[in-house]
Amino acid sequence: MHPGFYWWWSTRGREHCGHHGHGAHAAHGFGPGEHAWGHGHKHGPHFSPSFDHDSGSAFGVRRPLRFLAHKLELNEQQVAQFAALLDDLKTERQQAAVDQRRRISALAEALESSSFDEAKAKDAGDEQIKSAERVRQAVERALKKMHASLDDEQRKKLAYMLRTGVLSL
Repeated sequence: MHPGFYWWWSTRGREHCGHHGHGAHAAHGFGPGEHAWGHGHKHGPHFSPSFDHDSGSAFGVRRPLRFLAHKLELNEQQVAQFAALLDDLKTERQQAAVDQRRRISALAEALESSSFDEAKAKDAGDEQIKSAERVRQAVERALKKMHASLDDEQRKKLAYMLRTGVLSL
């Protein structure tokens, strides 16, 4: 890796949001390498409208547990429960990704023979439906358990984040 790459990488976002070097951070009360949340830098939450491939998170933020714990003011018991729920969702979505690769392979096999293999294509389609249903059920289970563990104010905050797109499932 080129020696100047780290310097470029670490400073590339500062100009984007009006920061010009460490002096500007000090003026905002931030030290070198520290940034306010919401500036889109590596130290804050990174929003994405859909699946974030950097972490395998399906919640649209790179560190969903930390983000939810902060925004919803979760206690230790709630954090532990959310960690298990998010891990289950992550596992289910990873399995769905594996299933998707298998379906693509099956469809490719259906196409490569001299005559189209309708049975193989139908089986691939059926598997897609089953996989989507498993993910849907996992999301519903997680939301039900989240609902049960949150108080009224936390539920309102979570619902608001879903409605506004700050958080996506």
